[in-house]
Amino acid sequence: MSSSVIPATEVVIAAECWQSEATAEAVVLRAIEAAAQAVDADTGGAELAVMLTDDDGIRALNASYRGFDKPTNVLSFPAPEADYQDEDGAPRLLGDIAIAYQTVRREADHEGKPFDHHLSHLAVHGFLHLVGYDHETDAEAETMESAERRILAGLGIPDPYADQDRVS
Repeated sequence: MSSSVIPATEVVIAAECWQSEATAEAVVLRAIEAAAQAVDADTGGAELAVMLTDDDGIRALNASYRGFDKPTNVLSFPAPEADYQDEDGAPRLLGDIAIAYQTVRREADHEGKPFDHHLSHLAVHGFLHLVGYDHETDAEAETMESAERRILAGLGIPDPYADQDRVS
């Protein structure tokens, strides 16, 4: 367990569909806090934003920034290294996370998971990307998934990968 400081986290509800999930902001904040405490990353004095959007909003971001014209569940936008190392007294920006309601709902329902569990997983996943984790290679994926499992277990959430076949 790291002695990381919890980054200041702002949750922005950018789509009306999230109004049906009264606990969404608290779920996201709890997941980010758990992730920050569990990993060895310098998050003291840092801040991040989590935008709770819809499929249209995340599709536009996915098309603009990744070249994929389709919705996805979560996107992370780590701050450039220069912003992360800000020394002018302003809070250091870790980056931004966007999470799409309809995709999260569809996936949770399809996988038979509580919505809050899946939302927690995606918030943790997004946060890990902001602090340098990735899953481009099998080794990176295993390291990231192991961290996700450990963090989620600490929140009382079952292994999100337990029922999935490993893709090589």
